[in-house]
This record gives sequence, structure tokens and C-alpha cells, in this order.
Amino acid sequence: MRAVIQRVSEASVTIDGQISGQIDQGLLVLLGIENADTEEDIQWLTAKLSKLRIFSDEDGKMNRSIQDVGGGFLVVSQFTLHASTKKGNRPSYIRAARPEVAIPLYEKFMSVLQTYSEQPIQTGEFGADMKVRLLNDGPVTIIIDTKQKE
Repeated sequence: MRAVIQRVSEASVTIDGQISGQIDQGLLVLLGIENADTEEDIQWLTAKLSKLRIFSDEDGKMNRSIQDVGGGFLVVSQFTLHASTKKGNRPSYIRAARPEVAIPLYEKFMSVLQTYSEQPIQTGEFGADMKVRLLNDGPVTIIIDTKQKE
């Protein structure tokens, strides 16, 4: 799994002109699922997200987690995170999981994240054409790949 995490003051996702999910302070998570992903990837990533200390404390240091600040999650599926641009100018998405594999993993991810974080979770709609708006706070943007665990 590959995730782009953005600390936001607010974020929303709109589908066909209707807001599907929105949060105030929290984390916007763009989530890419690949063919090799398993339950182990879900467990590791959701635990990491729920405890990641990237919110400022009273001294302005990134020392608080989403739980500490009572923030929310907005999770948006994004298969393009697994684009390969090695050859030519048109990206290949061969590593991105097909819907029959990705959807159950995406749904499980949401369930486990809710359990770990105990915070509100809003979502887009898997496979939909979505418009994402955000006010990045910082800006703070972090990329996490469960296959590299850096």
C-alpha cells in the first residue's frame, strides 16, 4: 500500500456535485492499493497513521497524533499512486490492484483504521471521478509505502 498523507485544516471530496466526505482538522489520506498488498499491510499502515505525531504541540513542534488533537480522517482511493513512468510518457498502472482485489482491501482498511484511531473517518467512493479540496496545514505531506517501511 502506498499512502500520501496530508495534514489539513479542512478537506472534502465531491462526487457528481455532492460532498461525499469532509473533515475539519485531520489527515487526508490518498490510498493506493497494489496487487501484492495483504492484511499485514493494512495492520501496519493503519497503526502507523493512528499514531503518527505530525500535529503541533503548544511549542509548535510536531509532537501530537490525530488522537491527541481529535482530528478526522478523509480517505480517498487513488490507484494512480502506483503509476510506473519508467517507459514512455504514458504511465502504466499494472501494479495497481484491480477492483475485485482492491475494494475488499480498501473496505478492510477503513474498518481497521476506525478501530485503531477511534476517530471519525470520511471517504470518497472507490472508482468514482472525485474532486478533492484541501487546505494543507504546514504544509505537511508525507508518503508512506508499506513495502519500504521507511
